[in-house]
Amino acid sequence: MRGVSIIGATGSIGRQTLDIISNHSDKLRVVALTAGRDVKALTELVFQWRPKLVAFSDPKAAEECKGKFDCPVLSGIDGLTEIATHPEADIVVIAIPTAKALFPTLAALKEGKRVALATKEVLVSGGHLVTQQLKQSGELLPIDSEHSALFQCLQGEDVSRVDKLLLTASGGPFRTRPLDELKQVTVEEALAHPTWRMGTKVTIDSATLMNKGLEIIEARWLFGIQPDRIEVIIHPQSIVHSLVEFVDGSVKAQLSLPDMRLPIQYALLYPERHPCPIQRLDLTKVETLTFEPPDENRFPCLKLAKLAAQIGGTMPTAMNAADEIAVNAFLQRQIGFMDIPAIIEAVMERHRPTQQPDLNTVWEVDEWARNFASELVQKFVAKK
Repeated sequence: MRGVSIIGATGSIGRQTLDIISNHSDKLRVVALTAGRDVKALTELVFQWRPKLVAFSDPKAAEECKGKFDCPVLSGIDGLTEIATHPEADIVVIAIPTAKALFPTLAALKEGKRVALATKEVLVSGGHLVTQQLKQSGELLPIDSEHSALFQCLQGEDVSRVDKLLLTASGGPFRTRPLDELKQVTVEEALAHPTWRMGTKVTIDSATLMNKGLEIIEARWLFGIQPDRIEVIIHPQSIVHSLVEFVDGSVKAQLSLPDMRLPIQYALLYPERHPCPIQRLDLTKVETLTFEPPDENRFPCLKLAKLAAQIGGTMPTAMNAADEIAVNAFLQRQIGFMDIPAIIEAVMERHRPTQQPDLNTVWEVDEWARNFASELVQKFVAKK
């Protein structure tokens, strides 16, 4: 029986994790849960799952719930860290879309726990810090469908014999939209992903293809493969989740119908495989599987992320922070869809990266980039 703490329990990944735990209650149990500020949603989960500890990112939400539950209620980064290091938690699921998730991730790894990672921003902002910690203690398994696919394809393989990694992307809702119409894209259109149902931030990142840029950086740290050997290919059907090409020309791929419960379960129960409550793939009913290169004129965020990966150091940190601010501004209807890459590029142009930064430097750069990006947002607003 493995104890599981879920950081981000009320989100899409968190709820699907709970679904997996429910289906494997003889192997998994809930230890602790967190939410951002959604008191109602977390309250329902607390009474259903009876965790030993809960936490809110928002201190006001935590204060509102104190005394309501049969367990302690914590708040802020310290609360998330305590959730991540709970002595009964064998596995910590990290599923909050922010670089702040780096703190509970590192804390869990230091305690020797398995981290099931869904938050791209952790490795994008602090990949070298995570890999340094992994050399000493802990275990890291990816939850992203693409990185889980790569991880599965590499089982039993010598990574030094890998020629390149191929990350697939659906292309999002604007794969074929005329370029001159992208400036008029609405929030509702950008959130209408053709394949996956995800949180708002990652859905917008999928529409700009920034998510694939983040995944390049994430894969670089997960598998020790340099960014110039990691490629993105558009695969609208979202059935082939990623591929590995080896030096002999052989290519391995992982296929399944798009359902995040499969990579979640693989991370929780690895190295064992068990039945998963998903629809099975029937290849006789799949009419076509198509692949095409991404158009970086259509998806400038992908080009920016590749550049950040090449520069390294704190440049991915600055890029990621700017993206978070720009995406939030777009969701708040303060800026346009194509203003997102413009803000990210401006932040990257201003930033002077530090190589091999410590955690304090990473956090300082993250804060600087957020502040500068916020200033840029206000300039865009003033122009309206």
